[in-house]
Amino acid sequence: MSINSFTGCIPNTLGSLRFLKFLILESNSVTGESSTPELRLFSSLTNCRQLKILSISLNPLNGILPNSLGNLSSSLQTFHASGCQLKGNIPTRIGNFSNLYIIDLGSNQLTGPIPKTIGALQNLEVLFLQNNRLHGYIPDDFCRLRRLGSLYLSDNKLYGQIPTCLGELKSLRWLDLDSNKLSSIIPSNLWSLEDLLGVNLSSNFLRGHLPLEIGNLEVIGSIDLSRNHLSGTIPNTIGGAQSLVSLSLAHNKMQGPIPQSLGNLISLELLDLSSNNFSGVIPKSLEALRYLQYFNVYFNRLKGEIPTGGHFANFTAKSFWHNDALCGVPRLQVPPCETNKNPQFAVLKYVLPPVALAILVVALVFLLMGCRNQKIKLKT
Repeated sequence: MSINSFTGCIPNTLGSLRFLKFLILESNSVTGESSTPELRLFSSLTNCRQLKILSISLNPLNGILPNSLGNLSSSLQTFHASGCQLKGNIPTRIGNFSNLYIIDLGSNQLTGPIPKTIGALQNLEVLFLQNNRLHGYIPDDFCRLRRLGSLYLSDNKLYGQIPTCLGELKSLRWLDLDSNKLSSIIPSNLWSLEDLLGVNLSSNFLRGHLPLEIGNLEVIGSIDLSRNHLSGTIPNTIGGAQSLVSLSLAHNKMQGPIPQSLGNLISLELLDLSSNNFSGVIPKSLEALRYLQYFNVYFNRLKGEIPTGGHFANFTAKSFWHNDALCGVPRLQVPPCETNKNPQFAVLKYVLPPVALAILVVALVFLLMGCRNQKIKLKT
């Protein structure tokens, strides 16, 4: 009954349907009972011992998940309740569902810590808890989820470190931890997950360097490490990640040159290196990136000529603001680059000063010798 205009309360009598396997009510306007903050729907559904799919997302239920949630059928495989204005804590008994492989509780108002009992869900493949008010640490118990492929915890109030053991989950494909208060280094073994497709760790307080192993991510499409406290250089090995479509390292404390090997990222569409301390020139190898649509290096210490080939002909002045000594065409609002039209002038520029100095020294020597000889004659 999804995607309709149903209103009112979900009737508790649904629990009388003892052979119910699928209950899909998402994208309606049904609510919970106003008489109690706890959603009695879940208590009534405990009679449905064959329930496999429960999807109530995108309804204004505006209630609390009761502890009786853990009494639902052990056959439950997917539980979708995103965008339901759910409040309170996630019940610890959510770890009772041995067959559950998808939990979607994103975009609610859930508070409290993430239950460690989720680590008991050995078949769990997808966990959506983003856009809530969860706080505390990311439980190490997640590392027991050997089938976990997608972990979304963004836009919460999580703090502490990223568990090192996440780098041991070989099935992990998508990791989204952005917009929290995480403050550790990025576990080095995370970059050894060669089947990663996307990583978003932006808007935290992460520190440390990018390791050489980042180039081993041959199938990754997106890396967003912006708005952290990362330092060090971009390793040349990053050119090995040739499936990258989007790379953002903006608003960090990184330094050193922009590596030529970025020109090997043949699929790149977005490259944001703004608000760092990068120095040197913008590599001309980036002109070969035929799909590059967004490029930003403002607030760095770059110098030299801005490339003009490829998609650089389309970038605006804003992409290059506030650098040390960039030069280029007038539309980019930078000084023109100095050019030596006659190579003979370039030679004279370096030859004339030492020659002039030598002539001056010889003239001074002769002058001093002449003065000395004059004094000798006067004495005699």
